[in-house]
Amino acid sequence: MAKHRSCNTFEVLYDKVKEYIADKEELELIEKAYKYAYDKHFGEKRLTGEDYITHPLSVAYILTSINADASTIAGALLHDAIEEKDVDLEEFKQLFGEDILSITLGVSKINKLNFSGDNESVITNQRKILVGLSEDVRVIIIKLADRLHNMKTLFVLDERKQKETAKETLDILTPIAHRLGMNNIKSELEELSLRYLKPDEYYDIVEKLNATKAERDASVAKMIEAVSELLTKHNIKHEIKGRSKSIYSIYKKLDKGKRFSDIYDLLALRVFVNTEQECYQALGIIHSKFKPKPNRFKDYIAMPKTNMYQSLHTTVFGNDGQLYEIQIRTYEMDKVAENGIASHWSYKEKGSNKAAIQSDMEQKLQFFKSIMELKNNEENPEEFVKSVKEDVLKNTIYVFTPKGDVIELPNGSTPIDFAYKVHTKVGDQMTGALVNSQIVPFDYELENNDVVKVITSNNSSGPSREWLKMAKTTQAKNKMKNFFNKVDKDEHIKKGEELLLKELKRCKMTMSEFQSEEVLSKVLNGLKLGALNEIYSNIGSGKLAPEAVLEAINKEEVSKEEKMLEKAQKLGAKIHRKDNVVAVAGADDIKVNLASCCNPVPGDRIVGYITKGNGITVHRMVCPNVANLDERLIETTWNDNNEKFKTAILIHAGAGSDVLLPVVTKAANNDIGVQGVVNNKDLEGQTIEMNVVVKDKAELMKLINDIQMMPEVTEVERFIK
Repeated sequence: MAKHRSCNTFEVLYDKVKEYIADKEELELIEKAYKYAYDKHFGEKRLTGEDYITHPLSVAYILTSINADASTIAGALLHDAIEEKDVDLEEFKQLFGEDILSITLGVSKINKLNFSGDNESVITNQRKILVGLSEDVRVIIIKLADRLHNMKTLFVLDERKQKETAKETLDILTPIAHRLGMNNIKSELEELSLRYLKPDEYYDIVEKLNATKAERDASVAKMIEAVSELLTKHNIKHEIKGRSKSIYSIYKKLDKGKRFSDIYDLLALRVFVNTEQECYQALGIIHSKFKPKPNRFKDYIAMPKTNMYQSLHTTVFGNDGQLYEIQIRTYEMDKVAENGIASHWSYKEKGSNKAAIQSDMEQKLQFFKSIMELKNNEENPEEFVKSVKEDVLKNTIYVFTPKGDVIELPNGSTPIDFAYKVHTKVGDQMTGALVNSQIVPFDYELENNDVVKVITSNNSSGPSREWLKMAKTTQAKNKMKNFFNKVDKDEHIKKGEELLLKELKRCKMTMSEFQSEEVLSKVLNGLKLGALNEIYSNIGSGKLAPEAVLEAINKEEVSKEEKMLEKAQKLGAKIHRKDNVVAVAGADDIKVNLASCCNPVPGDRIVGYITKGNGITVHRMVCPNVANLDERLIETTWNDNNEKFKTAILIHAGAGSDVLLPVVTKAANNDIGVQGVVNNKDLEGQTIEMNVVVKDKAELMKLINDIQMMPEVTEVERFIK
């Protein structure tokens, strides 16, 4: 396994990049990204005492090992610089383009989120990051390199933070690296995580490996010589290397109860040849001289793993009676085995279509397709994370269609899961299943290499609701739920139409009068619905009373706010009221309030929300309470004023630390008033909710940065209720 070292100078990175990027414009882009990052990070230090710029340099250097393209290298150099408070995103886009802006914002977004824990807010964050990873494969590649370099300097953090980071890496990032096939980075992340999470076990394995190293090296050298002589005799050009068993994989075997002396694949060889045909020839030649161990042969060339890994695996008895694990592959297969999806990220050909290459990568990467399917179908955040961990990150089985196509499914999957994996229509019309030519029940658990045939019928009434309990995958369950929802919706529409017709008759109105363009438009606008069937469906499901439809028809009055909204939309931003701290488009006689949920202060990007009966409430643009609103929003800007504004921050600190007094002192030193403090403590740490009074965002951000620098503090954030 190649170890990725740190990089302290741009010259070292630049020389490495020039080994595979020759285009002058791309090299200039990388140099421009470095200079921008250097300026933004100038004067900053890491906890190790190094200049901060060494981190993005090292992340970019790690990515050169997979021949990452110029945009990805530039994104790696800029991934933290975009977080600096003086960065203008529009200017950034003009300098580096939409593509690099998107990459850096993607990395920035997931770097702010926490992967570990069990409470609902953390699970929601896990959902965000898992979905975020699927938007652009380069974001996760940079994230993996970013985490690898941070793991190399993890020693500067306290033990609790070390273990949290190590666990988070093993739980979320290494399975993703595995699915991407990025074996080099995955193995390093696993080894570094084990060192901090289980230091006793880690160093015990290291000690045992060191004690037997000379003996193992001698045995492997003799076996290499014997195999090489054999292949040369049969005119097969080749290269053979000894292969070290990773410390983490040894730990996993010991953790399952194996003794160190029983781990026979500590002696391992890797044989490289030029063609796929030579792989099989080499295998036959080796087996002719060295007896293979039964049930230890695997052909990943004919049946590649979903991360594109290809190789022949066999275990043989050497001349000394010891067992040797031998992998046989071509040089091209080795590139994929070490770097996975990233090995296809090649731009060596002049004028290559980068978008087409990325599209090709996405097609090869079933992992991201699975993530997106879950994203589109699963609403509950806890269920989503559970689905990802069970359907995507867990061990899988491979079964076959009668035509020999390979279908990947999670362990424990049933014919129902298989049917819906093939096609929604196949699942909906399934009436039976054959596994290996035998009829099986729908809850039968499939096994590796099963051949599955689904029996369908056009006359099928659809899936049974009992199937929901039998299915394993979220994909199958969601497709069945969609079927049932459609059936239910049709029933609701029919029932709703009957109930509304009854109410219309009671009020002496005909259905044709109700469905006239004028009346229907008024009802749809009043109820905020999009179509006639939505009215029926809401009535049939009980969400809407038929009487409410009649009320919407008869409603005449238009509120003061509604009139003002119409006026504002006509005037745009021409009229501003100046006696408020906030100027509102078209508002000359409407009360304006600052929202208590997000507490905006001058400098924040803001928007007004037209309430019913209480004027206009001004929110921060990022406030979730206005995130999904658009019709009642109105443009607002800050007026010049000398007032001070109340807002709130959340301070997270470690368990056992007493930061309340130092935090309040920081506020006083910044001439910032504190109006209230709520201090919540538990075994895992403490959270302080502090209401402060500031003149603007700049003053608030200085306070946040000052508090963030305190060693006991893990995070400071603006509080939104």
